[in-house]
Amino acid sequence: MTNLKLGIQMGYWGAQPPKDIIGIAQEAESLGYDAIWSAESWGSDVFTPLAWIGAHTSKIKLGTGIAQISARTPAATAMAAITLDHLSKGRVVLGLGVSGPQVVEGWYGQPFSKPLSRTREYVGIIKKILKREEPVSNDGDHYPLPYQGEGSWGLGKSLKSITHPLRRDLPIFLGAEGPKNVTMTAEIAEGWLPLYYSPYRQEVYADQIKDAKDGFEISAGVIVNICDDVEKGLIPVKSNLALYIGGMGAAKKNFHTDLMGRMGFEAEAKKIQELFLSGKRTEAILAVPDQFADEISLVGPKDRIKERVDAWRDTPVTSLLISTHDKERLREVAEIVL
Repeated sequence: MTNLKLGIQMGYWGAQPPKDIIGIAQEAESLGYDAIWSAESWGSDVFTPLAWIGAHTSKIKLGTGIAQISARTPAATAMAAITLDHLSKGRVVLGLGVSGPQVVEGWYGQPFSKPLSRTREYVGIIKKILKREEPVSNDGDHYPLPYQGEGSWGLGKSLKSITHPLRRDLPIFLGAEGPKNVTMTAEIAEGWLPLYYSPYRQEVYADQIKDAKDGFEISAGVIVNICDDVEKGLIPVKSNLALYIGGMGAAKKNFHTDLMGRMGFEAEAKKIQELFLSGKRTEAILAVPDQFADEISLVGPKDRIKERVDAWRDTPVTSLLISTHDKERLREVAEIVL
């Protein structure tokens, strides 16, 4: 059985910053949580909260889960990671992902084409910067260095980072859903951040991760709801699933909808999306199968959750990331898992 670690997925901010993020981070650190992760979408950024948290903690790892690659050039992301890694004394885990075409093209004003080759090139440049063995150049299609395209003055030169990275092997995780993307993640990254993972359907990703390098980590997000009534306890899980499967993407292309289909619920996924996009959000939530919601979460009385955690221990997953801003919930989950 895997000795599971715990992390917190703080996510991205809503209209206002979440309350007491420092208190939550310090409590998690004192309880033995391994990492705290932030996120970004089209509001708060991913690095600044971690810098604030890192200044008030000393051991807990600081993960970007995820930094959207279209938000920054590879060099800018490497600079942020190197800087924060020094300030935190080597606690950064750099999680990266492509997001989706609506955000990339609508918010960042960048093309979404060829997400896999863009990701591979992006990670390759960051690793060159971190190694700091020679001035960085890249002849790829997406991030040519030095740039010599339209508008170039022709004066660009290959450079090495002025700042020496604290860790040349700073770990890079990728948020990936599609089979080809997960296969690439196992090849080029040190870890994987799956959006949905079912310990009861390990075959969905088994082929994609079978050749992962030694020490490859998988940090899976899981909603934990300790309660007496499982059916009612699944409602927040189903609400989250309806949002992502129904609304976090376009009708013609939603990676989350596709993933639910690959996990054995294709017809249900399409129904959820149809209801959500037609404005029937309550119906979309109710259309999420209890079985699917239950498999990817930990819901119910403590004894039931303890039993279901054992199912996670029999998977390649190395860490469970819970989403909570409740210190008591942090303690309860630590007692069950750690």
